Amino acid sequence: MKNVRIGRLFHLLLCLAMTTNTQITEDRILILDFGSQYSQLIARRVREAGVYSEMYAFDMSEEDIRAFNPNGIILSGGPESVHQEGSPRAPQVVFELGVPVLGICYGLQTMSEQLGGKVEAGTVHEFGYAEVDIVVRDQLIGHLQDRENQLHVWMSHGDKVGAIPEGFQVTASTPSCPFAAVSDETRRFYGVQFHPEVTHTAKGAELLSNFVHKICGCRGLWTPEHIIDLRIEQLRQQIGNEKVLLGLSGGVDSSVVAALLHKAIGDQLTCVFVDNGLLRLNEGDQVMQMFAENMGIRVIRADAEQRFLSALAGEVDPEKKRKIIGREFIAVFAEEARKLDGVKFLAQGTIYPDVIESAASKQGKAHVIKSHHNVGGLPDDLEFELVEPLRDLFKDEVRKLGTTIGLPHSMIYRHPFPGPGLGVRILGEVKKEYADILRLADDIFMQELRASGWYDKTAQAFAVFQPVKSVGVVGDGRRYAWVIALRAVETVDFMTARFAHLPYDLVDKISTRIMNEIKDVSRVVYDVSSKPPATIEWE
Repeated sequence: MKNVRIGRLFHLLLCLAMTTNTQITEDRILILDFGSQYSQLIARRVREAGVYSEMYAFDMSEEDIRAFNPNGIILSGGPESVHQEGSPRAPQVVFELGVPVLGICYGLQTMSEQLGGKVEAGTVHEFGYAEVDIVVRDQLIGHLQDRENQLHVWMSHGDKVGAIPEGFQVTASTPSCPFAAVSDETRRFYGVQFHPEVTHTAKGAELLSNFVHKICGCRGLWTPEHIIDLRIEQLRQQIGNEKVLLGLSGGVDSSVVAALLHKAIGDQLTCVFVDNGLLRLNEGDQVMQMFAENMGIRVIRADAEQRFLSALAGEVDPEKKRKIIGREFIAVFAEEARKLDGVKFLAQGTIYPDVIESAASKQGKAHVIKSHHNVGGLPDDLEFELVEPLRDLFKDEVRKLGTTIGLPHSMIYRHPFPGPGLGVRILGEVKKEYADILRLADDIFMQELRASGWYDKTAQAFAVFQPVKSVGVVGDGRRYAWVIALRAVETVDFMTARFAHLPYDLVDKISTRIMNEIKDVSRVVYDVSSKPPATIEWE
């Protein structure tokens, strides 16, 4: 019964989403997810080609697939084998709709098996870089090549297609994978054993562009300018003359939501900025200057530093610190919300990956489910309707919207900052003294990274306060002071990361400045741990 209710709710939400579609989403690609770690990349690459796409679990119902009305369908890769009992299959309607289909890795294998071909266990597993030889230039491959009649691609498979279905032809192969790419141009069915969505496949984005534009006939309507116009129109329709409340953090998502809402409804928006004393140097003042002074948005600044520090006093456990900070944030936000009259809507910066992670598959084969709430746990007496203008956008799309709408590049492309702020970058107990030292050290680190051009080369960089003292020498005297650790990483997806190989002279300059300019620091260390086994944050 519960699954039935979930299915009905899903169908209702899907229909509701489709009623707000305008021309820019009329051309659309459906991605059915079989559990690949790269599935979200497929949706991002399609959107980068200017075409709207959505991703759902592979077991999407026939009714919902037909209601979605896609111009084409992409079947993602996945970790399972088609030979395993109960392994996932594409809904049969996928091959009956009359629209183009592209199977990637496992998607190719299940398409081949379902259409009469055969899949066999590979004697040689291919993981990583490979060179595929082009046999036939169909519409998918077109004129693409990295060398003459060759593509450089990224493989990740054990099984492989052993016999292709009737009507298919081989278009590319490797010595160990004779059916690396296949197609049935009459039915417009295509399959590749490699992963065009990852950057390691040099011509992958162009191959996907060929599929969505040349084969599916989609127009490039999904652009930041069009998205902004659509969002403003939708927000005005949803909100009308009502008032909206937004928790503004100064991060990318809430900043873009604030800018969109201000353009759409002006003075009907009120933002609450909770200054918890755990922000970066001058961050509170910068938020107020940008949104309140420059943009004219009504922003209530709740100065709650002492409240947060008092609540954290004596606590050293990282998880308990996170819970305390979250609890106090909700309490402060709720107190400010109660002071406002007539607020009907609560705006949140939910983005598409949050929605995907929260979407349950009826057969339980999709991604692991986790609940996501940007401002969760509000008291029962505060009942709002949600406004989530970014809920179908990826992070890179949100950033493009931000720059297009006029927010500064330095704000939109700022490195990620944890929700608990400096509370989890101060190891052990959080004290004002420690936070003040860490703010100064982190600011020096960021200054030098920007000046050297390394800020944009790293995905995330920050300083960490170590609650231990070390002996140093200043002039003719000894100094017993705190230790600061520097952390900088390079990553694409934040699932894995390697420490950034900053030049020694740059690290030397940063270290020297920190110890010279902050008298309470006697030693600076650089974290050379990669993820895994280490996490990016220290706590």
